[in-house]
Amino acid sequence: MTDYIHDQNYANEVYTEDAFNLKEFEVCHFSNCDFTRCNFIGVTFTDCTFTNCDFSGARINHVAFRGVNFIDCQVLDVNFSMCDRLIFEIHFKDCILDFCKFYDLTMKGTTFSNCSMIALDFMNTDLTNVLFDHCNLHKTVFSNTTAIKADFTTSYNFSIDPEKNKIKKASFSLAGLKGLLQKHELIIKE
Repeated sequence: MTDYIHDQNYANEVYTEDAFNLKEFEVCHFSNCDFTRCNFIGVTFTDCTFTNCDFSGARINHVAFRGVNFIDCQVLDVNFSMCDRLIFEIHFKDCILDFCKFYDLTMKGTTFSNCSMIALDFMNTDLTNVLFDHCNLHKTVFSNTTAIKADFTTSYNFSIDPEKNKIKKASFSLAGLKGLLQKHELIIKE
């Protein structure tokens, strides 16, 4: 049986590996909480906010994120592709998301603002209308990715092959164009 928790605040908590099984959180706020290596199974977060939390190495199998915001969080090496895909809606601001996996997800309208996104995997991901605002995308994988109308204007260190990804009407800055031409080994001078 699933525990239902509504409109609660959690602060300065350290959670153990199995603290979050079969729970449903709605309109809850988690602040300064440590979820390092937690094993989430069958958990739903709806309209929740995580502020200054650590999710490093967390396992999020069959977890639903619906209208969830991560602010100033460290989310290292988390495999989001194992999440519940129904109504997957998630936003990140000022987060470290290095080595996370988002492959095969529909992430339309997601926002990544001022995030470190080193070596992420967006293989087969739908990033339509996604905003990458001031994000470091060094070594992030875009392969068979749909990024129609995505905004990369202020982001940097990305490498996207237009022949292997759908990027129609995506926005890039003039300086960011080199990230689209990298495979051609061109020398671009300013």
